Amino acid sequence: MSEPGARIQSRKDAHLQLCAEADVEHRRGTLLDQVHLLHEALPELSVSDVDLSIDWFGRRPAAPIVITGMTGGTPNARTLNRAFAMAAQKFGLAMGVGSQRAMLIDPDCASSYQVRDVAPDILLFGNLGAVQARDAGVSAVEDLIGAIGADALCIHLNPAQELVQDEGDRDFRGCLAAIEQLNERLAVPLIVKETGCGLSPSTLARLREAGVCWVDVSGAGGTTWTGIEGLRGSERQRALGAALHDWGIPTAASIVYAVRSGMSVIASGGLRSGVDCARAIALGADAVGVALPMLRAFSSNGVDGVLSATRALLESLRAAATLAGASDLASLRRVQRVIGPELRSWID
Repeated sequence: MSEPGARIQSRKDAHLQLCAEADVEHRRGTLLDQVHLLHEALPELSVSDVDLSIDWFGRRPAAPIVITGMTGGTPNARTLNRAFAMAAQKFGLAMGVGSQRAMLIDPDCASSYQVRDVAPDILLFGNLGAVQARDAGVSAVEDLIGAIGADALCIHLNPAQELVQDEGDRDFRGCLAAIEQLNERLAVPLIVKETGCGLSPSTLARLREAGVCWVDVSGAGGTTWTGIEGLRGSERQRALGAALHDWGIPTAASIVYAVRSGMSVIASGGLRSGVDCARAIALGADAVGVALPMLRAFSSNGVDGVLSATRALLESLRAAATLAGASDLASLRRVQRVIGPELRSWID
């Protein structure tokens, strides 16, 4: 049964408010702090010569950073998406929109996702849940992509969050087959992404067998959507959300699993600085994603806050690359690093 559009909009606005104001992060970390890049005291590099650009889906972003999909379907979401898009356009980054599920119910809310007028050159990712993609079919998914001019589509996996929600999905059968069909038939590339719980080796193997090439691991350690759902709803929802608050595979481990599976990898889930981004790339990620820092920057100071946060993120990534002796992304993936024991136990 389709969920009423008004209830979806109310939930999305509640999510944004909680993310901006509440304690919504995992108590356990990403384990990126277990990745130590060896300092190079003689880098023989000019910071201005460090090339962070990436060839990606027919575009060339200036840095391998995605402002990952957060919201859509409400007036507040439109304001946020356009602020993020302006930052992505200014600094040459990629951007994703939040779940386009609301557009399936009410096509008139498409404007909350449409950003091409302020960001004509960015690499833009659409977004839909695997269950909704399964139920909607390929043609409807193609319409969602075309309506916002997306260059690629993220299919998100969020079973843990759905199980906490009183109104959430309970039947996840057929999602892998739907992903395989979309991967074969869509005219744009497909990215399969988690939403804060990470991707296991077995999940990655099944996705690879289905033909998927790109994943966004969205590991545990950053925003906890099970925890967020536990801050709203019924007594049952609060109890289950608290029990599953820290559920998932830490981001750093999930990156390694995805790289070992042969996937191209976006690393997200609790990345809070350019140093975190550098660590993720040193583990083998092709690109990185950030969300909560951008939302909170907007909440503090609007578009200027997002621009300032983006500038700081890029500066610290460029500095970390320089101090590790890396002149570009390929060399950053090859820098010497030391892995701490807790992360080692996950990846061994």
